[in-house]
Amino acid sequence: MSNGSSITEFLLLAFADTRELQLLHFWLFLGIYLAALLGNGLIITAIACDHHLHTPMYFFLLNLSLLDLGSISTTLPKAMHNSLWDNRDISYLGCAAQVFMFTFLVGTEYFLLTVMSYDRYIAICKPLHYGTLLGSRACVHMAAAAWGTGFLNSLLHTVNTFSLPLCQGNTLDQFFCEIPQILKLSCSHSYLREAGILVVSACLFFVCFIFIMLSYVQIFRAVLRIPSEEGRHKAFSTCLPHLVVVSLFVSTSFFAYLKHPSISSPTLNVVVSSLYSVVPPAVNPLIYSMRNKMLKDALRKLFENSVLQHQ
Repeated sequence: MSNGSSITEFLLLAFADTRELQLLHFWLFLGIYLAALLGNGLIITAIACDHHLHTPMYFFLLNLSLLDLGSISTTLPKAMHNSLWDNRDISYLGCAAQVFMFTFLVGTEYFLLTVMSYDRYIAICKPLHYGTLLGSRACVHMAAAAWGTGFLNSLLHTVNTFSLPLCQGNTLDQFFCEIPQILKLSCSHSYLREAGILVVSACLFFVCFIFIMLSYVQIFRAVLRIPSEEGRHKAFSTCLPHLVVVSLFVSTSFFAYLKHPSISSPTLNVVVSSLYSVVPPAVNPLIYSMRNKMLKDALRKLFENSVLQHQ
């Protein structure tokens, strides 16, 4: 990476000028971070320990919780550290690592959500073939494909972004290292190569989005053909958490990257980026456990066993 000799660190966006507001941001982010750790940790533990949850849907949910834990741990600890110690800097290599990990985990999550929509499509539209089409080997292969695609996509973007010459200083208008903010520091026209790769990735993400939408069109058509109201409600309740998570993820991400430059500001950038980088990992466990009886039962058993062991 050619910029290592010229730039040794980046300056992240400060949340506030006053010490009181900096500490307020620290405690707010700490609360969100602990909630995300607790929620996702409980889901991972419950799925791993309860054999009733060893099914494709919960296998993918376990992967989703791992990705949520990783993505929020990539951004928030550094932001909390900077707020607590009134600091703004992040090393060049630290910034590159943050870009790689965040792009890798968020991209993989989107690919995994696409796989999860296929899981719900097979479960509702082709229930008799569910065990055949989504056996354990097929599930592992699809999850591995999501992780592998996310890794290669992130590696390509990170290497390309940090090989660009930077001529516009080292100050980022964001509380974590993000590719669009780094591109703003690149020399004139040097960002066009990365812009081309971003277009290719955008096309890939758009294909996944279309696949998710087509899956849910088929799902809704199948659900509406179910004769009993109870059957329709049960079928739809298995899809609702995934649909809510996809909607939250896609809407916040699209707004963050596709909003018009005229409505951009440092404060708005922080708020929007928080919506897609901080909020989903914290609320996804709540969304999935709120209407899922099997998951709630597994969490209750986990809690009861923990209480009994400490008596």
